[in-house]
Amino acid sequence: MTSFDPNIVTTPAYVVDLSLLKKNLELLAYVQKEAGCKVLLALKGFAMFSTFPLVRQYLSGCCGSGLNEALLAHHEFGKEVHVYSPGFKEAEMQQILPIACHVSFNSLRQWQQFKPILQSTKNAPSPGLRVNPEYSEVEVALYDPCSPGCRLGTRSVELEGADLSGLEGLHFHALCEQGSDTLERVVEAVEKNFPTFLKQVSWVNMGGGHHITKPGYDIERLIRVVKSFQERYNVDVYLEPGEAIGLNTGYLVTSVLDIVGTDEKTAILDISATCHMPDVLEMPYRPQIIGGGLPGELAHSYKLGGTSCLAGDMVGEYSFPEPLQIGQKLVFTDMAHYTMVKTTTFNGVPHPDIDTFDPETGELKVVRRFGYEDFRNRLS
Repeated sequence: MTSFDPNIVTTPAYVVDLSLLKKNLELLAYVQKEAGCKVLLALKGFAMFSTFPLVRQYLSGCCGSGLNEALLAHHEFGKEVHVYSPGFKEAEMQQILPIACHVSFNSLRQWQQFKPILQSTKNAPSPGLRVNPEYSEVEVALYDPCSPGCRLGTRSVELEGADLSGLEGLHFHALCEQGSDTLERVVEAVEKNFPTFLKQVSWVNMGGGHHITKPGYDIERLIRVVKSFQERYNVDVYLEPGEAIGLNTGYLVTSVLDIVGTDEKTAILDISATCHMPDVLEMPYRPQIIGGGLPGELAHSYKLGGTSCLAGDMVGEYSFPEPLQIGQKLVFTDMAHYTMVKTTTFNGVPHPDIDTFDPETGELKVVRRFGYEDFRNRLS
């Protein structure tokens, strides 16, 4: 096994370690086997399709949040395709129908709109309805799918007296980087709020946000919750983690371009928080740097800034054992999920390469390199 050496990387670049990815997949495959459920890759969290030949050896398929992710799953993954969107257009649905296994609707209005189309389509996908459990433990409002007035999912009061005939699945999503104990409490809320609907359906999708591959996650509790639920309702259960697939598998390697300031020094990097790691500004989130520490923890502290013209394009403040040098490479960890899928070309900032690293062979492979045309072709 060869250790990852950032000095061989042309920066900026996302680098996914294939051995770490395989380790996550093996754990998720264990959950599938022991719980008797199916685990799907949520493309909104990790959509690096060059890794799909590896991922599909372990997982049952993909879930997409609309047409484009569904097409990516169909063309690049080649197994089950499950689709949900807060709102479908008819032209989109016509393309989804031939490739999807399940389609989850956000509202009864959308279901009634597309019900005749599905019922008149041969081998149509199994239709489901996303519900809002009206219970969550998500602390950041931006990521809480059950916050007051949230547009995602149908509430129990809206199902009273409604015609639910034809619906075969119930879909809920109420987690964000949380454990199986939280899932258990969400499941209790679903059972309390949707008892009649649960008796009707043949499958239940328990959404994403399961931190299954995080150290300390209670895997056996997850298996018990899923198995018990399936036994009570005689349904097939699906889990659709995104972050858990790519968690702790990737890096963002960057170089120091300049160091400015006197009393407070800022290192200018060849990456951008707003373009390449937006969760730093949205959540907020502080990524770790190999060899770096908290401000003042080590001898030399720096603010780290990106190359866009946004004044707030700052990753944060870090400390290092030695002074940073121009050209020095820094490695941000856990940069596989919710990074590549959320990047922008704002301000013309170059997109990082997408690389893979295989410790078994020591090979660093540049899977994709971006240029001016990629920036230009998003505009007109």
